[in-house]
Amino acid sequence: MLFWVIAAILTLGASLAVLLPLAGGTKGASPAGDHDLEVYRDQLSELDRDTARGLIQPGEAEEARAEIGRRILRLGAVARSGSTNSTSSRGTRLLAGVAVLAVPLLSWGLYGILGSPDLPSQPLAERLAKNPADSSVDELVARAEAHLAANPSDGKGWDVLAPIYLRLQRFPDAVTAYRNAIRLDGDSAVRQAGLGEAIASAAGGVISADAQNAFEAALKLDPANAKANFYLAVGLAQEGRKAEAVAAWQKMLGQLSPDSPWRNAVQQALAEAGEPAVAADTPANGPDAQQMDAAQQMSPQDRQAMIETMVAGLDDKLKQNPRDEEGWMRLIRSYVVLGKADQARDALGRAVAAFGADSEQAKKFTAFAASLGVTATE
Repeated sequence: MLFWVIAAILTLGASLAVLLPLAGGTKGASPAGDHDLEVYRDQLSELDRDTARGLIQPGEAEEARAEIGRRILRLGAVARSGSTNSTSSRGTRLLAGVAVLAVPLLSWGLYGILGSPDLPSQPLAERLAKNPADSSVDELVARAEAHLAANPSDGKGWDVLAPIYLRLQRFPDAVTAYRNAIRLDGDSAVRQAGLGEAIASAAGGVISADAQNAFEAALKLDPANAKANFYLAVGLAQEGRKAEAVAAWQKMLGQLSPDSPWRNAVQQALAEAGEPAVAADTPANGPDAQQMDAAQQMSPQDRQAMIETMVAGLDDKLKQNPRDEEGWMRLIRSYVVLGKADQARDALGRAVAAFGADSEQAKKFTAFAASLGVTATE
């Protein structure tokens, strides 16, 4: 109802603003022709008096009367024209008035048919309460923020909102959300690792002492937490401890599953460090920190030879224990990194044979090798 009252007032105001100037007429204005006619009559009377006194000749008097008569006739024609124009102007004003009144009436009628005058208003609070599937990311975040403003002790709410802030690159907000989640719902490796990432991201990627403390806290709760391991290695690289960072990343490659989202990040980090991505989870299968430090002092040829020796050792180990799934995948990947496609293909064939061509492991090896560009020999 309030909508219609406001709409009616606005429509009335707009219509009056147009109609009032059109309704104005020429009330109170005396016609200019009346004054001119009186002047011409006075001139005729004066002419008659001058003729009677002999001040003007009869011929001249007749010419003067004729001229005054012509002027009076012209004045009458002008008056008739003005009357016609006035009638036309009134008609125009009437037509314009009808048009101005028709516009709101027509628009109201169309809105009543095509619009939704009975649809209730939907303020922000109601929009935030609708089905999440029908909401945008901004609306979902706003809804969560409104909920937490009213319920600041809801640790679960902070836990849900923190990674969203992180993805939206609202890093200071993410730090606050993670700290609140930890304070209210307790420590977890995921929360501490998320907190460390938020702190580092807010600092432009620098692994500060606060970020390092968070990552180390995550590893105490879960030593295999990939995010914490990766960023701690980044911190080592930032401190100039490149050999230790490379060793940590190489170790991660040996522990990550083939479909881990962190595998690409580790491989990219190793590429930027100028090191081949050779998996290593134990000293027997790859270099440890001391070996990697020694490798930094080698020439490229010697370093390559050392890596090939370690890969050959892994190959020998798998010949003795062919039921090592992760070992076969590390061997295939190592041969690919070394550019030895034939050896990688051979390793794939031996891995499939070790578990059987129809086994789930064989399908896993084939898919993994295909992702590296290696296909089984026909």
